[in-house]
Amino acid sequence: MNKSQFRSPLYPYLLLLPQLSIVVIFFYWPAAEAIRSSFYLEDPFGFSSTFVGFDNFEDMVSRSDYVASARFTIIFSVLVTFFSLAAALLLAVTADRVIKGASTYKTLLMWVYAIAPPVAGLIGIMLFDNLVGPIAEFFRSFGWDFKLGVNRFDTAFAMITVSIWKQIPVNFIFFLSGLQGIPKSVQEAAAIDCASSTRRFWTITFPLLAPTGFFLLIINITYSLFDTFGVIDVVLKGEPGNNPVTLVYKVFLDGFRGGDLGGSSAQSVILMVLVLILTVFQFRLIERRVHYN
Repeated sequence: MNKSQFRSPLYPYLLLLPQLSIVVIFFYWPAAEAIRSSFYLEDPFGFSSTFVGFDNFEDMVSRSDYVASARFTIIFSVLVTFFSLAAALLLAVTADRVIKGASTYKTLLMWVYAIAPPVAGLIGIMLFDNLVGPIAEFFRSFGWDFKLGVNRFDTAFAMITVSIWKQIPVNFIFFLSGLQGIPKSVQEAAAIDCASSTRRFWTITFPLLAPTGFFLLIINITYSLFDTFGVIDVVLKGEPGNNPVTLVYKVFLDGFRGGDLGGSSAQSVILMVLVLILTVFQFRLIERRVHYN
């Protein structure tokens, strides 16, 4: 194999410089600034700051609203990740078996992928609206007086449902590609050995989808933690009140609405540490159970 040779040893570094600059400016610099600010009590306008050590962290973990947001974030992430993956896998298996109208069926399932999170949140408001929302009207026919933005459980239900709906098309595309990548010879051999389609799925198809499922697990956890900000903000209409919020949204509330830059930075640092631990856990423990061959 012939190796590519550069005329100047600096040329590869010049090619990497734009990407490295973006990473440093938009990722490492803000992260370093957040760590620095977490140890200071700062003026909301940035005119002065006082070093307070770990006081921002101690104040954060002792606040009941922060603990409630952390608890809701865990529940929110688990439900959004599980149901968006489960629904997408069910739809992908169904689409993989469809013969007539397959393109139309797949297109109808994928089109939500093109919708931005704030637009998805706006559609969710229209569907769950207390007065004119068809879903709220459907719930009332069963005696459930659905109150979006007023009742804490109802608002959380709407946020979780819209977030799941927004993420299903992404998972569907990857699961369908993974299913269509399984060799026909393997499927035919499995059909000869086992007549039950359900048993064939769990013993043959599902293990072969493990790499795709592991990748989507990481993507979905990241989505539920960070990318649902637009959905939550629109559903809450910018005024959370007593409704539940995720940790990312609480960083925004305390930092930009409350002017508590030090406390908001401390929350950001805790969030970064949690994501780092989660990533190490996923790659060190879960990936060992994934079969790539």
